[in-house]
Amino acid sequence: MGQKDPQEAPAAQDTAERLRAIGDELSDRFYERADVVRTLLVTLLAGRHSLILGPPGTAKSELARELTGRIVGASYWEILLSKFTAPTRMFGPVDVAALARGEYRQVYEGRATTAHVAFIDEIFKCSTAALNETLGYLNERIYHPESGGEPVRCPLIGAITASNELPDGEDSAAIYDRLLVRIEVTYLEDPSNFAALVRSAVSRPAAPKRTTVDLAELRHAVAEAVPAVEVPDGIVDAVCTLRAALRRKELIASDRRWRQAVGLLQASAYLDGRPSVAESDLSVLTHVLWNSPAERPTVERDVLHLVNPDAKEALDLADTIEELETQLDAMAGQSREALSEWVIKKAHNQLAMAGKRLERLRADAVGAGRSTTAIDRVTGRQRAVRARVLTEALGVDASTVRAQL
Repeated sequence: MGQKDPQEAPAAQDTAERLRAIGDELSDRFYERADVVRTLLVTLLAGRHSLILGPPGTAKSELARELTGRIVGASYWEILLSKFTAPTRMFGPVDVAALARGEYRQVYEGRATTAHVAFIDEIFKCSTAALNETLGYLNERIYHPESGGEPVRCPLIGAITASNELPDGEDSAAIYDRLLVRIEVTYLEDPSNFAALVRSAVSRPAAPKRTTVDLAELRHAVAEAVPAVEVPDGIVDAVCTLRAALRRKELIASDRRWRQAVGLLQASAYLDGRPSVAESDLSVLTHVLWNSPAERPTVERDVLHLVNPDAKEALDLADTIEELETQLDAMAGQSREALSEWVIKKAHNQLAMAGKRLERLRADAVGAGRSTTAIDRVTGRQRAVRARVLTEALGVDASTVRAQL
């Protein structure tokens, strides 16, 4: 083996550090999206494609634009698909001037064929005419010109796609299978975050810090630094254990999906500045191994059980928190007195106990050097439900809730 450039490791660490800073800045800007932001960064570093699944108005396109805007020199392309979208609109319209001279030529500039990062909204509405070209674009990064000839090689690093619904036919299912990472998003759950969002629409805050990374540095990370991250035998064993556990529950992922997921583990470790994959990196698999949202909680439990011995208790606490929120929903329309009584006798104590236990679990995880991802997510849910209880059951002003949590 040849010797590594001694400057290569520090450069890779600098790139990873700036990508982490970008993730932190975007997480501060987009409320309740920290895990989404990190997962998109990991997917991009692995050179794979992602799907953001959620209702309209959840900042899917804005997040994709802001993330890509931090990559200096990158070409960004986005489109909203429909059943009538022609392939030429995606990959290059006909050059009218050339056609007048009797030449058939397409103009590729500013289209998918020249993009480093693509955002494709309503991906499952891809037209039948564009299906094969879209699959070739995602799978092989190539486009076959309509006039024939040599395929056009596209510089695509990764595509971020979005949809309001799951695919409903074989054609769209073929695209769905090519999207390695699947992320669910919802509207903001914490009333205090919603209040902050409303305030942001009428205030003019100071310009936030805006960290960037050069396209060449990102491409080097994708092509060289991420694949160089070590995958220990213990991680391979853990992946095999996870596959067996999911198969027992009839949750089957293809061999191709498992193999590609290894790159995500390497990208996760690289983003955290580590030379080898650790058990904490397995948490990214919660976004890889389910086909329908109903399967995600089962996948998450099995994954996090491997990642962190504290995860099972955290998820049990999550069940308690979800039950309290269901009860709150069921009490809609009841008197303030009835709601207050429910809060005093039940909700307040259970939420407070869950919050304290989550704090201890997090401290234990940090002390042992384990991932806190699952605990932080459940803590976010606990705070969101407690904020709902304060605002909806006790009538506390949403704009003042954040200070009480």
